[in-house]
Amino acid sequence: MTHHRHLLPSIKRGCQMMKLPRSSYYYKSKSNTPPPQQLLTRIEELIEEFPGYGYRRVTRQLQREGLRINHKRVLRIMRTRGLTRKPQRRWVKTTDSNHSCKTYPHLLQNLPVTTINQVWVADITYISIMTAFVYLAVILDLFSRKAVGYCIAQTLETSLCLSALRMAIANRQPPPGVIHHSDRGVQYASQEYVDTLQAYHFQISMARKGNPYDNAAAESFMKTLKSEEVYLWEYRSLADVQKRLPYFIEQVYNRKRLHSSLGYRPPDEFEQLFLLQQNS
Repeated sequence: MTHHRHLLPSIKRGCQMMKLPRSSYYYKSKSNTPPPQQLLTRIEELIEEFPGYGYRRVTRQLQREGLRINHKRVLRIMRTRGLTRKPQRRWVKTTDSNHSCKTYPHLLQNLPVTTINQVWVADITYISIMTAFVYLAVILDLFSRKAVGYCIAQTLETSLCLSALRMAIANRQPPPGVIHHSDRGVQYASQEYVDTLQAYHFQISMARKGNPYDNAAAESFMKTLKSEEVYLWEYRSLADVQKRLPYFIEQVYNRKRLHSSLGYRPPDEFEQLFLLQQNS
């Protein structure tokens, strides 16, 4: 009717002819959300202008421009179009191998790993938040690739790794003789950490200096964690990380994510099948 307004004697008459209430003619949507293609174009413009913007900042900018839109829709559009923020390749040192603590030999070379709780591997990584870094220590069962212990903290002190170890011990109740393998970082070589390992009768193994392949399973876990979880979210605080990462580790990685090395099964399922076979 708007397009043919000049042919009508009045708006009232036009509404009568179309059996349309005048209130419907004058109604203006309060959502103020542009058509999908227009919204996509604007999001692409923002990403081009601000390459470091993630979905939260894009959402805020769109809201500042008067659009009523939530971050979930923006994230969905950005993911669909491959516009999510690219992984930051900033490198943060988490391993200090230059220390006076005793180191231990590499025990995994040519060792067949054939059962649960035969070998545990440990590692540390960093996670970027808005103004700083937080750190994750994790312990995996090498046979099943299951994350059996972890800790998130704002410190790189030995306490970070000890908390992950204690969680793993509480969860698994390991028998004597389990091999604990890590890099040569001062956290793992510290007297407090070594004393705890020895108290629970672990065999201590450490990677050769400068050889990241000696701890490849742990490195692979960290890569998966970052590419499938960390790089998809904009963590703003330690609380954000503490909320998201345990869910990813326990509910996604351990229970749902398929591992090619496990016959395309998740670690939990792989362990359950293994135990069933052992008991049959």
